[in-house]
Amino acid sequence: MFFDMQENSKKEKIKCYGCGALVDNIAGQPHKYLGATQGCWNLYGQILAKEFGEYNYPELTHRLTVDTYAIQHPGQPCRQSIQSVNVHLISLYFIFIENLSGKEATKKMAEILAKEPKFKWLEPPIPNGQKNIIDVLAATNQEEHEKLVKEWAENVWDCWYSKHRLAIESIKDLFL
Repeated sequence: MFFDMQENSKKEKIKCYGCGALVDNIAGQPHKYLGATQGCWNLYGQILAKEFGEYNYPELTHRLTVDTYAIQHPGQPCRQSIQSVNVHLISLYFIFIENLSGKEATKKMAEILAKEPKFKWLEPPIPNGQKNIIDVLAATNQEEHEKLVKEWAENVWDCWYSKHRLAIESIKDLFL
């Protein structure tokens, strides 16, 4: 079932500890290493379903969705979450700074991971973006969805890049 504001307003809400979105308080284990509440994870699943189904997989938009969600929900320091944050930041670097396509950024991510790098934990910025998944869910069509995803991605990226610019650029330089 997709996001329904009226039905959604009847459930108890909690703040997602990743992105700060006010989401349904749902029991569950949303992801092994991403730091998201189950309610937020469910909303992310709805966005992915729209992108793969109704919107016929808009390549760049989907890349931005996945990267942005991952860095906005960094979880706790462990090998998987550290790698996830670093590689998704590198993807956004290639998109926003190097102007690569989503497909090219994905290829660069694979090249970096093939080298089995040792990444370091990057402390999340505070705030970790002023936009979140709820902003994207407001879209009523594909064009609006793509616009909102880009705004969300740019907003979260700016928070991370302003705090970790040197680290992000050194990772990119070190592994390419």
